[in-house]
Amino acid sequence: MPRDLILGTAGHIDHGKTALVAALTGTDCDRLPEEKARGITIDIGFARLALGGATLGVVDVPGHERFVRNMLAGATGVDLALLAVAADDGVMPQTREHLDILRFLGVRRGVVALTKADHVGDAARDERVREVRELVRDSFLADAPIVPTSTVTGTGIDELKAALAAAASAVEREVDTGPFRLAIDRAFVVQGHGTVVTGSVASGAARTEDELDWHRGDGTVERVRVRSLSNHGHATDEVHRGQRAGVNLAGVRHDAVRRGQELCAPGYLVPSAVLTVRLFVAAGGRAVKHRLPVRFHAGTAEVMGTVSLLDCDRAEPGQSAAAQLFLEEPVTTVCGQAFVVRDSSAEHTLGGGRVLQPVASKVRRRHTEVIERVEQLEAADAATRVLAAAWLGGTTGVTPLGLSREAAVSPAAAVSLVRELLASGQLVELALTDGRRGCLHADRVAELEGRVLEALAALHAENPLATTHDRQKVLAQLDYVGDNPLLDAVVGQLLRAKRLVGDSRRLARADFVPKLSANQRKLKDRIVAAHATAGFAPPEPAEFANLAGGNAVALKEIFEVAVAEGLLVRVTDDIYLSPDAEAELRRRVSERLASGSGLTVAEVRDLLGTTRKYAVPLCEYLDRTGLTRRDGDLRVRT
Repeated sequence: MPRDLILGTAGHIDHGKTALVAALTGTDCDRLPEEKARGITIDIGFARLALGGATLGVVDVPGHERFVRNMLAGATGVDLALLAVAADDGVMPQTREHLDILRFLGVRRGVVALTKADHVGDAARDERVREVRELVRDSFLADAPIVPTSTVTGTGIDELKAALAAAASAVEREVDTGPFRLAIDRAFVVQGHGTVVTGSVASGAARTEDELDWHRGDGTVERVRVRSLSNHGHATDEVHRGQRAGVNLAGVRHDAVRRGQELCAPGYLVPSAVLTVRLFVAAGGRAVKHRLPVRFHAGTAEVMGTVSLLDCDRAEPGQSAAAQLFLEEPVTTVCGQAFVVRDSSAEHTLGGGRVLQPVASKVRRRHTEVIERVEQLEAADAATRVLAAAWLGGTTGVTPLGLSREAAVSPAAAVSLVRELLASGQLVELALTDGRRGCLHADRVAELEGRVLEALAALHAENPLATTHDRQKVLAQLDYVGDNPLLDAVVGQLLRAKRLVGDSRRLARADFVPKLSANQRKLKDRIVAAHATAGFAPPEPAEFANLAGGNAVALKEIFEVAVAEGLLVRVTDDIYLSPDAEAELRRRVSERLASGSGLTVAEVRDLLGTTRKYAVPLCEYLDRTGLTRRDGDLRVRT
């Protein structure tokens, strides 16, 4: 099957890009009346070029310096570049700027057309070739063919097609298994069909009747349905990576669509106004200073923002820096996506680079550990990127679809990698109490566990006699580190590992030992002895207040120490049993239930030889521990 690729033109104004596309494809890409009247390209245009082994979706871009923003919108997703340099003018400012932009966007293959070759003689033409060769010497076009052409005489058009076919065959592109994504560059209405949006498919595939996320550019997302699809005006059931696509959206108003919005597979993209990036400063341009205002271009979006340099105060021309971009409006990007930054007045291209964190929070400058983790997102090894994304994600956890966005791996590869990293213990899966499962970096789980243990250690230090603390009070000691289901899962893991003791209400560190004075130990012994002989009518804690003397304030804690040491069993906050009495309670009730249909509170009272004051809470205790279950007025076996 033919390969589908995007071919983008580049070059200075009036260097014959549009005429060249018309000669190659038979399509005049200047469609606007103003373009016809002024004789210049203002907005991007589109054509189709079949070259045997490849089908090229051609994007013709304007060359005027005032329309570089449109050129950038058209250059998104370009696989192959056609740089036009007029033989009479030679290399001009936008020739250089467009070449820089193509380099920043990661284009790796292309051809140079020396246009208007019929305007000069052989010597001048040879000089232009040398000039162009010098321009592209250190770029992806260093070894590209330079083909003299004339759209007037037809000179070189066949040779240019052959050169493009050879370049297309050399384009190296991994098998596309990513989610569908398309940056919108145009929208119009088709009578009887409604709104159609167009763009170059950056990844994945979409089919008729698919549901997609429509990112509206203001941070809002709407689920929309694909009514029909087209490729260069021809109806199709599917569009995929490398194709120009027209997407007819059901129920979407044309005036709600604008360039810079995106369509994608449900849940794939997340809008963010903060990005972490690797920024390369244009070699022949200006330095980029910390907090410099810029225009950010990615996909077809253009947004004002500010650069925050993380590892330096100033990045000189030709240098790179780790940086964050704080944007005035949220954008949708993915890890590894190319971008370009221009100055705030839109006069100069300052640089470009790759997005590392498409959804980021503010990083403190020169925060070494965080910057090192961010730099791991540039690693060639996918497992390293996944671990870095998981660590940077903190307590939010990772999913295969999220890793496709945050670590530049396909969802299928992410599933396999997560499985391997879970097996090695580098990732940890937690069963959250709300039914979800969270997959976190092992260091983040250890950090959460440490925070819980530290919070309890502080409470134990403040209250050395309290054997346990209210669970919610413990978690309230933490600065916000995650949602309640996540914290509950971490506590559950600590309980299973026997690093904590407790239940759903109260917690303690397993290594904590209450510290009693000599008098407090004597009082504890008297309390335990009194309960050992009290059976099922134990004394209330308040009855020991006179005996406690100066320890009256700590009386409740002394009871809890006895519980922690296994000398008493708490029934309620005011009723405790000796362990022997609690065991006898279970035995008597179990035997009676085994021979009958159930017990009323009164029958339990008589069975234990106590009063209703104690029988009711004892029945409720047996319900809580699972020995019995209330069924109307009866207690029955569970």
